[in-house]
Amino acid sequence: MEAAARLGYRPNLMARSLITRRSKIIGVAVGYLYNPFYPALLNQLSHKLEAMGYRVLLFVSNPGESSDPILEEVLCYRLDAVILMAADLSSHFDEECRQAGVPVVLINRKTESTTISSVTCANAEGAETIARFLVAGGHRRFAYVAGMANSSTNRDRETAFNRYLAEQGFDPPMRAVGNYTFDDAAQAARDLLNRCDRPDAIFCCNDFMALAVINVARCEFGLDIGRDISIVGFDNIAQSDWPTFALTTYEQPTQKMVDQAIEIVQQRVEKAESVCTQHVLPGELVVRSSARTPSTGMVERGGRLIWTGDGAA
Repeated sequence: MEAAARLGYRPNLMARSLITRRSKIIGVAVGYLYNPFYPALLNQLSHKLEAMGYRVLLFVSNPGESSDPILEEVLCYRLDAVILMAADLSSHFDEECRQAGVPVVLINRKTESTTISSVTCANAEGAETIARFLVAGGHRRFAYVAGMANSSTNRDRETAFNRYLAEQGFDPPMRAVGNYTFDDAAQAARDLLNRCDRPDAIFCCNDFMALAVINVARCEFGLDIGRDISIVGFDNIAQSDWPTFALTTYEQPTQKMVDQAIEIVQQRVEKAESVCTQHVLPGELVVRSSARTPSTGMVERGGRLIWTGDGAA
């Protein structure tokens, strides 16, 4: 060891991987690094993997595009597994990775494929909770700011939100598309708020778009957020708790999602024939001042207000 230190010797991990067939490298593909939710999720994932002796190799894909453009890069490395965050999985990517013996896990996305494992928040449950919350708060004119059409999270959230409102006898929500971007969400807010029958409650598919909607509603239309109009998001990014936004939002259990994804990776790496699984983890609705508060169903947990819906109509 003294001689190795004196000579500056370092083990060649790639050479070692030829013997062990394990590189201890996990590829992570991300499609939305400008959305604060994903850098935070990536940070948690990286720290947990590093504590377990893994290293992360980051691939960045273009939002809304297939993961195929990064496929060749992924397969050029001897990766133990690939984790896709907000990256859309094609059947081609699925098949090529399966043939190469590289397990694939989705976080915050899901697929109909039986050969891919996924970990998501309870998107449908969360969106229905938001709809119930807004109805309980006395709102009557609803709107939805959508993400990208090919996103499973957007489809699940919008479908559940619309379904609950229809069951309660409300008209379909007004709709505008924000494409998960700040600028498009801002324009979506302008389109909705310029209507003569503008909504009194807006559910944005994620927090990043909700921040843009709050900015437009307050700065361009002079609305008192939480009084004149309620705005709710989904994710609970760090900025949601800033006093200037104070965003009511459905919190994704990111640490539990990361832990579950890593558990799946370990199982698939150690036992390639292990069954693929789809995990759905519940979150909770964190209430702040961006939305009118119902008279019932509020509890305090860890210094935060959570709406449980208990006792609500």
